[in-house]
Amino acid sequence: MIGLNNGRTEQYDSSEYDREREVQAFDDSKAGVKGLVDGGVTRLPRIFLHNQYVAEMKSDSEIVTKFSIPVIDFEGLGKSAAQRADIVRGIKDACEKWGFFQVVHHEIPSIIMEKVIEGVRHFHEQDSEVKKEFYSRDVTRKFSYNSNFDLHKTRVANWRDTLSCVVAPNPPDLREMSEVCRDVLIKYAEHVLKLGGTLFELLSEALGLNLNHLKDMECAKGLVLAGHYYPTCPEPDLTLGLSSHTDGGFLTILLQDQVGGLQVFHENRWFDVPFLPGALIVNIGDLMQASSYHKMSLMHLCNVTNLINQFICFHFVL
Repeated sequence: MIGLNNGRTEQYDSSEYDREREVQAFDDSKAGVKGLVDGGVTRLPRIFLHNQYVAEMKSDSEIVTKFSIPVIDFEGLGKSAAQRADIVRGIKDACEKWGFFQVVHHEIPSIIMEKVIEGVRHFHEQDSEVKKEFYSRDVTRKFSYNSNFDLHKTRVANWRDTLSCVVAPNPPDLREMSEVCRDVLIKYAEHVLKLGGTLFELLSEALGLNLNHLKDMECAKGLVLAGHYYPTCPEPDLTLGLSSHTDGGFLTILLQDQVGGLQVFHENRWFDVPFLPGALIVNIGDLMQASSYHKMSLMHLCNVTNLINQFICFHFVL
């Protein structure tokens, strides 16, 4: 039998391919994708091959400029009612048209943002034997890492490892967390919780509701961190770092590093989200759309992300 995968033609006997066994062997290694790279893999293991890989749509510069993701400047947020009203209008417009926007001057120090990316990178680049202590698929653990949360359910695995931490409302015991990144994760989470509260206030205003409406619904009560790591891939054109999806929570506050790779689907096209120093990307999730539907059709489901060959992507999901 001949199989064709985006230009890679390989001959194999499908009867000899036991996907379940290969997935289990990969999972049992507890080394993740980074372990494959450290082991010197030169060809993409079959469990990561996307037979129906969808490449991003290339857009000419005029279209990309016309449809660039909105950037909301928070600098004037506390200065005057008029400036706050402008910010609320900008968020409303961005949510209606995109479901995404970038935030600048959000008061999270750049040094903290740099250090949290560095901390997540250091965690993933530790010796495999050290990381194995934290490798788990037990959803009750508040601090863990694995490769592909849906590894045993999805048809094709993605090329990434993920550090996960439940930050709120009940944070993990410090002894449960890796010392490599523990302190900076806690510090950054404090800033993100504050920003999340501000965003829910502004979204409430954009919906024409009371300032504390969404917070009173406890939309800001929970906070989960996901630190994605995308090591160098031997055949990047044959796989994805993260398949297209919508986020299921209320909000995702995303910090990407300078490598980039994030894309959003808008107007039937994939658009790159370029790295913007100091910016955070806000993604309106499915629960927020459902919660706001009774008031107005504010949140379109255009928040589909596709991360390819990205080094670090840092999610805080509220």
